[in-house]
Amino acid sequence: MYDFEKTIDRRKTDSIKWDIKENELPMWVADMDFQVAPEIIDAIKQKADQKVFGYERPHEDYFNAVADWYEKEHHFRPKTEWMLFCTGVVPSISSMVRRLSNVGDNVLVQAPVYNVFYNSIVNNGRHVLSNDLKFDGEGYQIDFKDLEEKMAEPLTTMMILCNPHNPVGKIWSKAELTKIAELAKKHHVIIISDEIHGDITFTEYGYTTMVSLPEDLIQNVVVSVSPSKTFNVAAMHAATVIVPNENLRNIVDRGINSDELGEPNSFAIPASIAAYTQGHKWLAELKEKLTSNRELVEDFVKENIPEVKVIKSEATYLLWIDCQNITDDSGELQKFIREDTGLYLNAGNVYRGDGNKFLRMNIACPTDNVRDGLDRLQKGIKDFQE
Repeated sequence: MYDFEKTIDRRKTDSIKWDIKENELPMWVADMDFQVAPEIIDAIKQKADQKVFGYERPHEDYFNAVADWYEKEHHFRPKTEWMLFCTGVVPSISSMVRRLSNVGDNVLVQAPVYNVFYNSIVNNGRHVLSNDLKFDGEGYQIDFKDLEEKMAEPLTTMMILCNPHNPVGKIWSKAELTKIAELAKKHHVIIISDEIHGDITFTEYGYTTMVSLPEDLIQNVVVSVSPSKTFNVAAMHAATVIVPNENLRNIVDRGINSDELGEPNSFAIPASIAAYTQGHKWLAELKEKLTSNRELVEDFVKENIPEVKVIKSEATYLLWIDCQNITDDSGELQKFIREDTGLYLNAGNVYRGDGNKFLRMNIACPTDNVRDGLDRLQKGIKDFQE
């Protein structure tokens, strides 16, 4: 059994999440408060014992570890020759925006969606075009008519897909992914699928990786994955870019290397291999813990804060909380709750779409922290209404 209740004090440790005031509780950025799996720590220690940290590059053991993991956890084995190493999912996306589209092009997203996508698009001189997800009060669906119309626009050359979706916690079905891929093929749109949250799912089957679709539908598809969210090793800066089409892969490879994103730090490779080869049991227990935390939040909110609603989530450790009964300005609400109670959540407006009516809460923390956060949320909502 792994320990998911022990609290690690990360104040004054260069942690972005915990760079806060003494009375504050951070439940915002996608960074877990659990200890890293001991198997990963052992691999890092063994690497440190080598006492030399020169230039490195990944070999077949790394790529085979990724393939083995996907075969066991996700019912599909990607070919190792499809894979490229990159120092992160977001760096890979920004690089591909530069390499696979042109300045002035439209890049499609599905708002509300991970806010850094917008940076990758706008900072590189492209235009954001959103196929906003449709919310029915319970969950989100894709507006496929709108999606096709926007894919058909001449300037739309790329789509960044979030699979599973952050922040709404939606796992796209194989049928939905197939329809997206068919439309992208028809309209010559490249799909970049960010699948960084793919391991943390709560349905029986899990999620479907885009590269497992039929061969004719994945020739314009690129998938980026990483152990960073699953095992809370974001600062290791390791990701794998999976590109089935050889010509496309060569272009992506040139972009990663010209952007100097293909060289791992000394701990990235051994830590990733340890995660992918020895992390199955840790992940299973993590998901049990997250399920317990999620049920705790859902029950508490339903009983004590009926003005808001937790949207049912199928993936990620990030909960999407509907606050539209009390405000349509989540930025104002988030700021008030933080100043009033010290609880630090994400304002949904940064994800655009209908995010101005939602807050995002990170529940990847010990039970005591979750309970503390819920008490603060209850107080903050009550005081905000008064």
